[in-house]
Amino acid sequence: MFDGYDSCSEDTSSSSSSDESEEEVAPLPSSLPIIKNNGQVYTYPDGKSGMATCEMCGMVGVRDAFYSKTKRFCSVSCSRSYSSNSKKASILARLQGKPPTKKAKVLQKQPLVAKLAAYAQYQATLQNQAKTKAAVPVEGFSWGNYINSNSFTAAPVTCFKHAPMGTCWGDISEGVRVEVPNTDCSLPTKVFWIAGIVKLAGYNALLRYEGFENDSSLDFWCNVCGSDIHPVGWCATSGKPLVPPRTIQHKYTNWKAFLVKRLTGAKTLPPDFSQKVSESMQYPFKTSMRVEVVDKTHLCRTRVAVVESVIGGRLRLVYEESEDKTDDFWCHMYSPLIHHIGWSRSIGHRFKRSDITKKQDGHFDAPPHLFMKVKEVDAAGEWFKEGMKLEAIDPLNLSAICVATIRKVLADGYLMIGIDGSEAADGSDWFCYHATSPSIFPVGFCEINMIELTPPRGYAKLPFKWFDYLRETDSIAAPVKLFNKEVPNHGFHVGMKLEAVDLMEPRLVCVATVTRIIHRLLRIHFDGWEDEYDQWVDCESPDLYPVGWCQLTGYQLQPPAPQSSRDSQSSSSKQKKKAKSQQYKGHKKMTSLQLKEELLDGEEYSYLQGASDQESNGSASYYIKQEP
Repeated sequence: MFDGYDSCSEDTSSSSSSDESEEEVAPLPSSLPIIKNNGQVYTYPDGKSGMATCEMCGMVGVRDAFYSKTKRFCSVSCSRSYSSNSKKASILARLQGKPPTKKAKVLQKQPLVAKLAAYAQYQATLQNQAKTKAAVPVEGFSWGNYINSNSFTAAPVTCFKHAPMGTCWGDISEGVRVEVPNTDCSLPTKVFWIAGIVKLAGYNALLRYEGFENDSSLDFWCNVCGSDIHPVGWCATSGKPLVPPRTIQHKYTNWKAFLVKRLTGAKTLPPDFSQKVSESMQYPFKTSMRVEVVDKTHLCRTRVAVVESVIGGRLRLVYEESEDKTDDFWCHMYSPLIHHIGWSRSIGHRFKRSDITKKQDGHFDAPPHLFMKVKEVDAAGEWFKEGMKLEAIDPLNLSAICVATIRKVLADGYLMIGIDGSEAADGSDWFCYHATSPSIFPVGFCEINMIELTPPRGYAKLPFKWFDYLRETDSIAAPVKLFNKEVPNHGFHVGMKLEAVDLMEPRLVCVATVTRIIHRLLRIHFDGWEDEYDQWVDCESPDLYPVGWCQLTGYQLQPPAPQSSRDSQSSSSKQKKKAKSQQYKGHKKMTSLQLKEELLDGEEYSYLQGASDQESNGSASYYIKQEP
């Protein structure tokens, strides 16, 4: 690991000639130490004996350290490569940042540092162009400043299995060393130095240059998955110069010894880290694919939509009948709201047929295997029935868990559910949840977990009691054993920061905080907004992302509401809430339908105490059947 870190300084008196004019690059100051990679401490040629220049790569160093009797090459690889003229020409062209030509000369024609500088500038230009296309800066908001100034903690990347690197983050933690651009430098070229991770916040890391010890004056935040962060050893293998920051340039006389001491036993990124990042950001959904997606104006049915764009795995879907492509819907590719063409018919779900009789040119059906699979269920024995009562997250008001009724049992474990007391007369706001969905709960879930249960609209007998309500409506509760009680070891804790989709306006990804944890259920608060905008979300929801996800994928992040907005919320919260969620409310809720209910069965259940707000992990049983 340490063979690539030695010190040298360059005397700029050496010059070279060429058959073609080349752009001059400002030389490095002769007093500046540089870590090089041929294993010796040396200076550039100044007329003194004992120095040599590699005729292949241009490396200058102590003659005795060079390879072969003639000392013409710095390594075996350079000696073997020298015989290939095309190889020499292509390397020269690459270092100079231009295509190879027949007149390309052997590398000793130009000083090494000038070649590295030209190549570094060329690479920097390409990277800057790529960043310009992808990065979406948020004016006035910085995750680093936000976390530092408030001592916040961010949810680790491993909490988000659907996000890039979520399943292969590895041991990246505080203390890991990386090679990053050195910004404390007056050189006109891009140079690097080693830094250590001081703090992690999602994808973002607070870095400190090696040699600064406890001095945090030049600490800086950087996205670990960005193109400018590399594992230790990358500069040596890539021919990039390691230059100590100007502030501590004269702090040590032997930088190699310092680095060897500091890096012995230290961890760094895996060599293939950047490759893994790239692979984890490849998404199978492509533009022009056709899918079935929930109709945002009539939740009880689906419609055909076409993938218009894909950003970080999030899909902008345009309903097929939208001529101007403004009638759209945003969701993640793993969302339970999208399905393959033909899904609605296969399970008996309502579907709005398109007026378009045939596919438009270039549109094609998304393959079924791309969609998130649900767990298989056995509906042959005791199963959900129409009229059974339960508790469910209201998709039109995600801050509320409501009294609900199963309205229809579909195939493959899917259920149509309505919110008691606020259903539309035509059932257009019934919504589809799978039997294993973490958004439906047995009767009594809210009570034992100290969550406020929203009673049916207009129900006068308060406080709401399930036993009384079941008796009054002559209905039964859905059996507890039919619900999904699996609780993964998700890793979330109260107070953690993250980036979360506002599911009432799913094109927005906002700065958010985990404020409550009930088993696998998370209460997500949008920073700067009132609590009434909070949303209950499952811990494995594809609409939650690590800090830095928007920067990594090029998605626009919505910062916390400014103080002026917060001050005015108390006087206009109702208007704001209406505007914020209007798009997904569809038709206004009306009086409830007359229900066909079954008799209350005689089974009684006693409840285990639910998880506290601080409990985040581990399996748990919500209910135990009372034995006679």
